[in-house]
Amino acid sequence: MITPMLHTILHPEGYHGHQARPPFFEGWYYKLVDKTEQHRYAIIPGVSLNPGGDGPHAFVQVLDGVSGRTAYHVYPLTDFWAADKGFYVRIGPNHFTAASLKLDLPEDASLALKGEVAFYDMVPWPGTPLAPNIMSWYAWVPRMECYHGVVSLDHGIHGTLNVNGQSLTFTEGRGYIEKDWGQSFPAAWIWTQTNHFKTPGVSLTASVAHIPWLGGAFRGFIVGLLRDGILYRFATYTGAIIEKLDIAPDRVIWTLRDRLYRLQLTAHRQPGADLQGPSRAAMDRRVPETLQATVNVTLTTLAGDRVLFAETGRNAGLEIVGDLATLTTE
Repeated sequence: MITPMLHTILHPEGYHGHQARPPFFEGWYYKLVDKTEQHRYAIIPGVSLNPGGDGPHAFVQVLDGVSGRTAYHVYPLTDFWAADKGFYVRIGPNHFTAASLKLDLPEDASLALKGEVAFYDMVPWPGTPLAPNIMSWYAWVPRMECYHGVVSLDHGIHGTLNVNGQSLTFTEGRGYIEKDWGQSFPAAWIWTQTNHFKTPGVSLTASVAHIPWLGGAFRGFIVGLLRDGILYRFATYTGAIIEKLDIAPDRVIWTLRDRLYRLQLTAHRQPGADLQGPSRAAMDRRVPETLQATVNVTLTTLAGDRVLFAETGRNAGLEIVGDLATLTTE
């Protein structure tokens, strides 16, 4: 018999907090970009059980990636419901699943979104019982500060959202879904994601963070490049190494290598806005994010230095947060 705890490990897209005690947070991240690439939104539903700030509450956070406007809609915990198995979350009149989202956010808010969009041709991060998702065997380690999951690396969108009275169609746009849960966001991290390349079907998600571990800490990283239906993985758990990580005011240069390939990323910073992220006390972390970054991506073979892929990703999400020296000094 599969216990509820075992089920959540094997299915990280679902809610993990049914038996949780503070400090605990959980949030899902939907990225929506319309066909014209003129409208880009991050929709972040979630829950915080921590006592500080607004106290224990549910929320729906929104980022308009073009204008930089943000909104943080607070709901009482009594307005939060999540299925015991699978990914289905309801926050007030708002509904969230892996295949769709339905929004009915307050009309008096700076970002009032209403409508429903559905997703198709979803590409989940492949998993096995020993490596259920993007964290691989780390998913089985108890009491980590923060866990991470990818629900869909890339998918199509169908539907319309009304934003402050303006009807925006997202049909034939592209989307991405990920999530985080645990006690707190890391002390420092870099994250970027894009699935808008010249070649359709290419998606990149990449993160490096300061990870507490057994009384110390290490620099952990996970990078996935989906190309031609193949997911190239560079991660701490795959034995890959970071050859270079250079963080400047205008860009981040990151080079990784495993036994077969070298991956070079150059993320160019662009204007964005501040989101709210979790600490152990409250949703009080300042998280600057942009949806206007670009990322130059080059994948080469180590043998023969043959270029397999070299393109620039558009509409990239980019976060660069915290004590960055912890990421560059190893």
